[in-house]
Amino acid sequence: MNDFYEKFRNRTSFDEHAEAISAHLDERYTSEELTVFHEIFSPDIHLDVYFVQSEKHNFNILLTAGMSTLAMTVPAAVENPQDYQFTELMLLLPKSVTFGKVTGDNPNDWLIAMLKEVARFPHHYDTWLAIGHTLQATADMEPYAENTDYTGVVVLPSVTFDEEFTSVQAGENLINIYSIFPLYADEMNYKIENGYNALLDKLIEKNAQEIFDDNRPNLLV
Repeated sequence: MNDFYEKFRNRTSFDEHAEAISAHLDERYTSEELTVFHEIFSPDIHLDVYFVQSEKHNFNILLTAGMSTLAMTVPAAVENPQDYQFTELMLLLPKSVTFGKVTGDNPNDWLIAMLKEVARFPHHYDTWLAIGHTLQATADMEPYAENTDYTGVVVLPSVTFDEEFTSVQAGENLINIYSIFPLYADEMNYKIENGYNALLDKLIEKNAQEIFDDNRPNLLV
């Protein structure tokens, strides 16, 4: 356990990035439209999640604030790796999906937990997340919760928001905001076997929407 804490204690922390995300939202929404699910205990990075409820949209937004506190380990072979080091994740939700004041006692809380698990993954395993990457809920591809059949996610560019929203400049650093799209087990396997472009073709063919749907038809049916 001590090694675990040391792993994060000795890394350069960009605390101003979370402040940049906060300012980014404050420029676009009123305080009444923003709820923050504050993390009480953070063993690694402090990771809050914003819940944006605005009449500007026909959906609500979950957005992480803290994933970009640490730089991800981007392979040197990637062109302009500095452009992919810092990321936050968002999930668009139908207006019908609500949460309590405190996370942990609501049937929809798994969505927040899922976002936070994905956000922590690259820092725990010294890797990175970018468009086209997928991540399983568990090694055995079990669902995220008892009340859902989703077993993983794919990282996608937002088709709802343009670069003005999904690119946040924090000093000299660029923070990318990517969209998370939950997948069923066979969809995950399809992507693993056939690649991101093949999955993307299925998304386009089925006219899959960026807004989360817990009863979404399977892309492979």
